[in-house]
Amino acid sequence: MLLEFACSNHKSIRNQVLFSTVAGKDTVHEDKIYDVEGIKVLKSAVIYGANGSGKSNFIDAISFVKRLVMNSINHQPGQGIRQIPHKLDGFDRESSYKIQFITKEVRYVFGFSLKNMLVSEEYLYYFPNNRQTKIFERDEKTFSAGSKFRGKFSACKDVLKPNRLLLSCAANFSSVQEVTDAFMFFNDELVVYGPENQDNWMNYSLYQMNNNSKIKSAVIAFLGELGTGIKDIKVAIDKKKLESTDLPPFLSDEFKALLLQDSMVDAISAKVKYGQFETDLMMEESTGIKKLFAFLCPLIDIMINGKVLVCDELEDSFHESLVYGLVKLFVNTTSKKQAQLIFTTHETGLLNLDLFRRDQIWFTELKKNERSTDLYSLAEIKNVRKEENFGKGYISGKYGAIPMLNLDFANIVSQM
Repeated sequence: MLLEFACSNHKSIRNQVLFSTVAGKDTVHEDKIYDVEGIKVLKSAVIYGANGSGKSNFIDAISFVKRLVMNSINHQPGQGIRQIPHKLDGFDRESSYKIQFITKEVRYVFGFSLKNMLVSEEYLYYFPNNRQTKIFERDEKTFSAGSKFRGKFSACKDVLKPNRLLLSCAANFSSVQEVTDAFMFFNDELVVYGPENQDNWMNYSLYQMNNNSKIKSAVIAFLGELGTGIKDIKVAIDKKKLESTDLPPFLSDEFKALLLQDSMVDAISAKVKYGQFETDLMMEESTGIKKLFAFLCPLIDIMINGKVLVCDELEDSFHESLVYGLVKLFVNTTSKKQAQLIFTTHETGLLNLDLFRRDQIWFTELKKNERSTDLYSLAEIKNVRKEENFGKGYISGKYGAIPMLNLDFANIVSQM
C-alpha cells in the first residue's frame, strides 16, 4: 500500500507537494477504506487539473523514484542522475523525494535528495511495533546503519557511488530482509502505467489469455459487462524465423545478417470474436479496444496480488463510461490482498458518481507567477458538503485547478 508521496524541485513541482492515501475523519463510504496495520488507507485516489498544471509531472516523479531504485546500481562512474528540476531552481537546489508505504505487513519510509545530479541525502526507516526505527541514513558518500543492522552493509562501501542509491546497492550486496522487502515493493508492487510500457502490457495480456484460462474468463466476462459485444478472443503463439523486414531499417546490413542467423521469434496473432464474425485485434480493432485488451490482464493481476497501480490519464482512448466501469471494477472488487488505484484524469463525469470520498479527490493547480505546481485534496477545501455535486463544483471553478479561458479571444480573431 502506498501511504504518502512527497517531492520538490521536479519539473513543474517547485516547492514540496504532499499526496496521501491515509483516510481522513470522514465517515462516508467506509467501504472504500482498508484497515492496514492499524492505519485507515484509501483504496483509490483520483487527480484532476488543467492541462499543463503538473498532473503528469507528479506521476513522473513517482515513476522516477521507482526507476532510480531499480536501476541506479547500474550507473557508471562520472554519470549524473538524469532528472529535470524546476526551471527557476535548477540542479543547484536539492530535489527531494519521500515515499511511505506498507509491504509484508510492515510500514517503511524511504527518501533521498539530489543536488547537482548526485545523491546528497538518503534514508530508510521502518516501523516495528509502530515505532520508527533506522535501517540506514546517508549523507552524500558516507552512511550509518541502525543498531540492529550494524555491519550488515559493509559490502556496499565499495559499490556505493554518488550517482547510486544505497537502497539499490544494499538490495544487491547485502542480505538484510527489510532492505530486500523495501526494494521489492518498488520492483514488484508499485506499478506505473504510461505510454512507454503499453506494448509490454499488450504482450503480457496476450500471453496470459493464451495460457491462463481463469484470467481469460475474467477478461471476457468484464468485456461483456461493458457491452462491447465481444464473446471470445482466440490467441495463437507460434514460432517463426526472424525476417529482415522485422528489423529497424537504420541497422547496417552486417548487423542485420548477424541478428538473422538462426533467429526464431514468437509470432502472436489474436482474433476477437463477436456474434457472427471475428476481427484481427491488431489490424482491425480501434485504439481503445486494443488498449483495453492490453490493460485488463495487468489490472486483474494487480487486483489479485494486492499491488499499487499508478496511471496517468486513465481515460486516454477510453470512453468515459468505460473509465467508470474500470474504476468501479477496481474499487468494488474484494480479494484476499489489498490493491490500490491512483490515477489522473479529465473525466469530470466520475465526480458525479458514487465512487469517491472527498479525501480521495485531488487537484493540481499551476501558480502562474512562478509556473509551479500545487497539489491539494478536496478535503482540504472549506465549505464542501458531503452530498455536494463535486463535478458541478469543479467545472464551475469552485475548487480551482481548471483552465480559465480568455473569452475575449473570439473578439480578437474577429478583428483580424
